[in-house]
Amino acid sequence: MITLEQCRARDQADELASLRQQFDLPEGTLYLDGNSLGAMPKDALARAQDVIRREWGVDLINSWNKNNWWVLPTRLGDLLAPLVGADAGEAIVTDTTSLNLFKVVANAVDIQRRGHPERKIILAERDAFPTDLYMLQGLAGILDQGYTLQLVDGPDDLGAAVTERTAVVVLSHVNYRTGYLYDMKTVDALVHAQGALAVWDLCHSIGAVPIDLKDADADFAVGCTYKYLNGGPGAPAMLWAHPRHRADFRQPLSGWWGHARPFDMATDYVPDPGIRSFLCGTQPIVSMSLVACGVGIFLQTDMEKVRRKSLALTDLFIQLVAQECAGQDLTLVTPLDHKYRGSHVSFRHPQGYAAVQALIARGVIGDYREPEIMRFGITPLYLRFADIWDAVQHLKAVLEGREWDRAEYRERGLVT
Repeated sequence: MITLEQCRARDQADELASLRQQFDLPEGTLYLDGNSLGAMPKDALARAQDVIRREWGVDLINSWNKNNWWVLPTRLGDLLAPLVGADAGEAIVTDTTSLNLFKVVANAVDIQRRGHPERKIILAERDAFPTDLYMLQGLAGILDQGYTLQLVDGPDDLGAAVTERTAVVVLSHVNYRTGYLYDMKTVDALVHAQGALAVWDLCHSIGAVPIDLKDADADFAVGCTYKYLNGGPGAPAMLWAHPRHRADFRQPLSGWWGHARPFDMATDYVPDPGIRSFLCGTQPIVSMSLVACGVGIFLQTDMEKVRRKSLALTDLFIQLVAQECAGQDLTLVTPLDHKYRGSHVSFRHPQGYAAVQALIARGVIGDYREPEIMRFGITPLYLRFADIWDAVQHLKAVLEGREWDRAEYRERGLVT
């Protein structure tokens, strides 16, 4: 039997425990939704105030040079590069994950079109986060006739689906619903063996699991900064491209920030020779400026330590639910095998939506995803082992007391 005292003892021995103090966590709240929106670093408020009051309010337009606003996308890209196994000049922070995915997949298709025009299939997983599929559908719709989006039902189907007609394979490193973690290196080898290119969505893995894009031999990657990296709501996303594709950078959203000499004000577009060619228009400086606050906390530790604690916390959550909530119609959909588990735990329950609302009313914040999935994000930088114990006790009370069976918890909000 796992006890609260054992959980507290593990907190005393936690090598990451001190990092929790760098987050502004509401009193009385157990926050298990950092896989959807990370908690606020304490430095973020002061940074936002400085950007607004001094950089914007006092320095005004001079801040493009004086406060280095112009180079912020590449500076942030270099800052987070170690978290994805990249070097300086290979990553950038800009736009949204959706827009960045459109850019890199269009670029990958263009590379294949020039070298292998017979490759007309863009391959993705049916259970990808919907925006990925929507962007790929939109791209396929405007490409030359013959390009199609093909969907696979899961990892077991991938090997047979990648063929000599596949141009690009787009996958989520960690599945947003189940928490399934792909073996990136094995998948990249499979994709490249068929001559296709690999694009990774890192939204639910960056800041949650160790990533080494270059060692895995990936081609392109995109991902959030507002989830595990704690960059703030709607914070700009990251984009990475392997250096071997640098000569082939031809993304379709060719805005002036991606120009080699933007202040020449030339009529014709000449792309920057580096990663800046993936920029489009003027950047959201206020929100972008907060990204470093969250990334900076990660740089005080290393991702192997984060991963060890993540697995320990997710193991504890799964074990405690089995111990405390037996017979409550919960079905675990997250892999038990560490090799294939990200950093969130998901359970299916027939009243999943209402149960999550009842938990939120108790101060335990998780979220819900169709169909019937209760999703709990495990963020090692600020969650404690005792927090997991407490969260499961609240879950037990909600289920045993049928607290979900209240009208106010069944009413759907715009965001679930």
